[in-house]
Amino acid sequence: MKKLASLILTGTALFANPVFGAEGQKPAKDIPFSFEGPFGHFDRTQLQRGFKVYKEVCSSCHSLNLVAYRNLVEAGIFEEAQAKVLAAEQTIPADPDSNGDVKDRPRLLADGLPLPYANEQAARASNGGAYPPDLSLITKARAGWYGTFNQLMNGIGGPDYVYSVLTGYEEPHGDLVAEQPEGKYYNPYFGSGHWIGMPQPLADDQVTFNDGSPSKVDDMAKDVSAFLAWTAEPKLEERKELGFMALIYLAVLAGLLYLVKQRVWSDQH
Repeated sequence: MKKLASLILTGTALFANPVFGAEGQKPAKDIPFSFEGPFGHFDRTQLQRGFKVYKEVCSSCHSLNLVAYRNLVEAGIFEEAQAKVLAAEQTIPADPDSNGDVKDRPRLLADGLPLPYANEQAARASNGGAYPPDLSLITKARAGWYGTFNQLMNGIGGPDYVYSVLTGYEEPHGDLVAEQPEGKYYNPYFGSGHWIGMPQPLADDQVTFNDGSPSKVDDMAKDVSAFLAWTAEPKLEERKELGFMALIYLAVLAGLLYLVKQRVWSDQH
């Protein structure tokens, strides 16, 4: 009986009681994305725009250590020629020559995206002591809402969290004005307390998109959130296709097993 009671309490804690984020954190805004749902897929045009927002805004502080230019080609975000041009715009130290000298060369498709800082100490020194996180897996590492059952049904809401932080800056009010630390900004969606060291990074018309899409803060935040969802799970579409095929296989197998059972036990009825 004690074991049964323990299991019941554990199940209740997992599925009924939500696990909350930082004190005072607002749940993320529920934003529709094309890649949501069992048949969702990435919008390649949106990913191009999201990459441009990252490149022109976010990359000044945040890295994408797990992304190489060839990944942009493999995912169909850019054609190979386009990606080569993007890569060649940046340089990287080449191998030492015969004299041991190291010179810079243009980046190739196999190279990763450039780092904003040489090391962590330089990053902290440039950001008031805060260390800007790598964004490669940010949508898998941050939750937009909480509660085990809620996350089981709707996912953790990582892209929604990124969108909400980018669009959630507010002026502090009431007692919060006196609490505001120096160099911090009020953002009730931020997961580590509502004071964030990053000033609002986006402004209307900050980025000009090649396809003429609008570049208001909401638009850019949604585009870069979708792009970061891709960097965190670049095989998302393949996984969904495999899962769908597995369901079809299991359905056919169940039907065949039912027919075999009917045949084997037909003379027993």
